[in-house]
Amino acid sequence: MKKETNKYFFTVEGETEKWYFEWLQKEISLTSDTRYNVKFDCTIQKDPCKRAKSIITFEETEITHIMDRESEDKIHVDRFDTALDRMELAERIGKNIKYNLGYCNYTFELWIILHKSDCNKSLNNRSQYLPLLNQAYKEKFENLDQYKHEKDFKRLLGKLTLSNVRQAVQRSKSITQKNQENGYTLHKYKKYRYYKVNPSLSIWEIIEKILNECGLL
Repeated sequence: MKKETNKYFFTVEGETEKWYFEWLQKEISLTSDTRYNVKFDCTIQKDPCKRAKSIITFEETEITHIMDRESEDKIHVDRFDTALDRMELAERIGKNIKYNLGYCNYTFELWIILHKSDCNKSLNNRSQYLPLLNQAYKEKFENLDQYKHEKDFKRLLGKLTLSNVRQAVQRSKSITQKNQENGYTLHKYKKYRYYKVNPSLSIWEIIEKILNECGLL
């Protein structure tokens, strides 16, 4: 019997995020244990409102915006807040769209590392992810730009399985729990909640939801 397909919508900030979700879609759909096949409508678009305006939909649609909180410098804070503003605006354009936040603090590299190892230490700079990536994946990238080359990034994805994704979810949940136990403030801007401390992230929430609905947890 042919399996039904569940569709999920994303906006992402860059190519590595898009390549990751393309990989995850394929891995889930090729798994015999999955309850559903999945289709990820994943678009590189930093402006959630533009994405919402371009969607043709006649039913309630949830979109998750995958983004980084790159630092507490004003330029990055303003960029983060602007994206949240645009997410809220996207819900008010009359298309029955709900926007969810899937952030990483500092960057998406945190989520990638968590597939292979813990990453509980607070960092001072985004460049400090490089040795952690190299150690986790047994690579020798000279810089993060090299890691983001399509051939190199997809080679990393080839080292992953759905078991690694489940491990990343669990490690992310542990980080979130630790932030709660340490009494760190869960900030709120508009309706969206996030931690300013790193490491912190919420991208795992949509991944956990997808795996759970597919019966893969």
